[in-house]
Amino acid sequence: MKGQDVPWAAGRVFAYVYDAGPEAMDLVTRAYSKYLVENGLDPTSFPSCLALEKQVIGMAIDLQEGGPDARGSFTSGGTESILLSLKTARDRARDLYPHITQPNIVIADTGHPAFLKACAYFDLKPVRVGVDEHFRAVPAAMEAAIDDQTILMVGSAPSYAHGVVDPIEELGEIAARHEILFHVDCCVGGMYLPFAKELGADIPAFNLSVPGVTQLSMDFHKWGYAAKGASSILYKHGDMRKYQIFAWSGWVGYSVINPTISSTKSGGPIAGCWAILNHLGRDGYLELVEKCQTASGKIIAAVNEMPALRVLGNPKINLFSITSDTIDVFALAEDMKAKGWYIQPQFGFANSPANLHLSVGASNAPHVDDFIRDLGACEAALRQRAAAGTSTLPPDIATALNGGSGGDLIAMLSQTAGIDPDKLPDRMDDINKLLNVLPADVRDQLMVEFVNRLYVNQ
Repeated sequence: MKGQDVPWAAGRVFAYVYDAGPEAMDLVTRAYSKYLVENGLDPTSFPSCLALEKQVIGMAIDLQEGGPDARGSFTSGGTESILLSLKTARDRARDLYPHITQPNIVIADTGHPAFLKACAYFDLKPVRVGVDEHFRAVPAAMEAAIDDQTILMVGSAPSYAHGVVDPIEELGEIAARHEILFHVDCCVGGMYLPFAKELGADIPAFNLSVPGVTQLSMDFHKWGYAAKGASSILYKHGDMRKYQIFAWSGWVGYSVINPTISSTKSGGPIAGCWAILNHLGRDGYLELVEKCQTASGKIIAAVNEMPALRVLGNPKINLFSITSDTIDVFALAEDMKAKGWYIQPQFGFANSPANLHLSVGASNAPHVDDFIRDLGACEAALRQRAAAGTSTLPPDIATALNGGSGGDLIAMLSQTAGIDPDKLPDRMDDINKLLNVLPADVRDQLMVEFVNRLYVNQ
């Protein structure tokens, strides 16, 4: 079955996978395996899980300059960290501000969908704000969106799509002035930005030391190279953390006390995380980040020399996106996949056109020259074919949007693209071109329908 997956071990995948090499992988595997059965649910029975978590969170707080009053929790991923942050903000508002009856959060268009997911789960209203031409949040626009029901504002360091850091200092001043909480989403940057900054990259202030920042999420399973299931939520003022904890003893069984969303949780992720943090240390992470920065700079420079491609925004680190005004980027992704490379397609939204996202890791660095060669060849071939993206909806699809169900649209799109609606297609460019010109809410409806079908008949 694994033979059908993207070839991540060959260093040819620019998303999803974070590989620090065979020695690090072996260490994490052995540490994880030692805690395969141990259950972090009950620290009185498995105090070693608690000890590991306290040390890992202590390292995270130190890295993010949280200070002596900061506290945090180890979570299963960035989404859980964000869910907990917003649950904390909601419950704190219920406790302290009874006039807030319809709480909202202010978030830029570049904010991660996990915040929208948290709003859907916890009955919060997201207030979306546009970004500037470099895909950074606009402080004045963010401030204008705040009202008497706002409980939290979100900034990204960096935003995933374009690798751009929001103006956290200016946003922090706004949050403090309006006495609202301010969450910095550092999930993808928490284990990278501090080291990139130390190496001389132009990284603006972003962490818990910035006045006005009250909470921060950061993942260990990205550029910390821990096994997946390793993230954290950190609070500048530790007394806030009590609002995220759930306790219940009003039933016939044992008393349930959950600091995070999970109840039962394997000790494996925390053990693997503790092991890799201690194994690599500051010097190890600096070395890895330097490799990524060098490789990213080389790819960006090469892309900017290709006639049909350009880099979006002004990324300073190893996350960036490329687009084109003349060729079909979805076809480019599929042509590169045929050569054994995986780069992540992203649909157009607001002022961001359809693009391809790259997360450049240490495992990609040795293969950058080959990647650039193949990317240039595919770009040149597409220029010769003049294969532009779809800019308008086919008439039958446009008609079906008026009252059509998700299933109807799936069938029609599948027929148009010539694919089986119940199977993953060999190439995604034709379907992606159609999806890209659909309204985002319709796209969501279709993807829910498609994924629901995909998981039938296990």
